[in-house]
Amino acid sequence: MYCTHCGASNKEKAAECVKCGQPLSAAPVAETIPNYLVQAILTAVCCCVPFGIVAIVYAAQVNSKIQAGDLEGARNCSRLAKTWSWVAFGCGLVGGVLYLMLSVLGAVLDHPH
Repeated sequence: MYCTHCGASNKEKAAECVKCGQPLSAAPVAETIPNYLVQAILTAVCCCVPFGIVAIVYAAQVNSKIQAGDLEGARNCSRLAKTWSWVAFGCGLVGGVLYLMLSVLGAVLDHPH
């Protein structure tokens, strides 16, 4: 680790610079904000198109908000993209189960005894 004040080389976990005595701090870890774009696209295609499109719109905004420095807006869009992806998935799941139940019920009622 190098001192940002004097440039001296220090041990990796050193608390202060051996040359100038300035406190050393590790570089801040960049926050990763997921955009959930893949999940949004998959739920739009496979589960529920209207809610999946809403998820895609929010997911597409995450990276541009990060680039603009709006981390709070990016976190909010990420959260909304995840939420709408789950809503689309849930609607697709419920719709699939209802379709299966109605198909079975129709086959049972249509079958002569």
